[in-house]
Amino acid sequence: MPALHLGSAPAPGHDPAADGLPWYRRAIAQGAGYFLPSVLFLLIPLYYAAGALEPWRVGLMLADTVAIAAFFLGSTVVAHWPEWARWLWLAGLMLALVAMAQITGNEAQPVYYLPFVTSSAACLIAWPVARWLLLVLVVGGVGLGAVAQEPFAIVMAIMGAGVGFSIGFGLELEHTRAALRREERRTAVLAVAAERERIGRDLHDILGHSLTTIAVKADLAQRLVSRDPAAAEAEIGDLARVTRQALADVRATASGMREVRLATEVASARSVLSAAGLACEAPTALPPLDDAASELFGYVVREAVTNVVRHAGATTCRIDTGERTVSVADDGRGLGLRERSGSGLAGLRARLSDAGGVLEVESGPGGTTVRASLPEGES
Repeated sequence: MPALHLGSAPAPGHDPAADGLPWYRRAIAQGAGYFLPSVLFLLIPLYYAAGALEPWRVGLMLADTVAIAAFFLGSTVVAHWPEWARWLWLAGLMLALVAMAQITGNEAQPVYYLPFVTSSAACLIAWPVARWLLLVLVVGGVGLGAVAQEPFAIVMAIMGAGVGFSIGFGLELEHTRAALRREERRTAVLAVAAERERIGRDLHDILGHSLTTIAVKADLAQRLVSRDPAAAEAEIGDLARVTRQALADVRATASGMREVRLATEVASARSVLSAAGLACEAPTALPPLDDAASELFGYVVREAVTNVVRHAGATTCRIDTGERTVSVADDGRGLGLRERSGSGLAGLRARLSDAGGVLEVESGPGGTTVRASLPEGES
């Protein structure tokens, strides 16, 4: 049987939305409307006792019946109480039943009222504990009815089990559904946040590279205007192409359709590095890669080459690829702390980490090396 932690477990029948309401509205919100018709069954024992007991006993029985009804209906009012107080309330209901046995002189009399106790217990006591309490009450009721040779008491004990367990399982199912709805809302919020992060990361990677390319080609075209108009015109045309491609990439990224591949990024790196006046050493043939690895390594090359052009002050950039690795190295002045911890490299680390890979950045006065690796057999 679960250990009791009095004061900590909420009542299964408690509706937090009813807190602060007047007692009668709180009772209705927490099930009094379902309990109220059952109170009519309390009149049946009074009907049979009226002609069989002394008037004073009938009067005491009436008073005790009112007490049982008050405790039973009150279970829908006190559901917000601390657990120890709810146990006391339930104990008060049980004492009222014991008093009924003393009044009528029938030791099996409390069993007739057992459904009222099991219903209240299912609503007031946490279900992991309440189900054991219900089992004890029902077994005790059946045993008491058998000893007293009261078949109807045994029937009422079994009915009490059915009522109590039906209410308990029903409330437990409703709580489970509510928890699932909360979890679905939380998952939806996390999914939106993850999608925003993806779009932001992709836009950074795409626009950072594209804008760097545009800036480099614009500077080159400006220098060539007076010396070589034809070459400047070619660069301006290339600048328009890069701009249109950047716009298409942004649109594709927003709709989740953007595809980045290592081969296209290596080719793009040669173009932008050449336009920036840097020597580019890159493989002419790439190893076979699956789509996921090719996409990840494409982002690594894109971000690393963008950093070389923007920050390195290098003269040479070298790109090396393997089946599970890719690296971009330059001979520049190295990245500062700000560039190493920037959002671009942080985004790459997140991408590699999600795929089970690792991103390493080595930077110093002799240059910078960005190396990404994926585990064997994964992408």
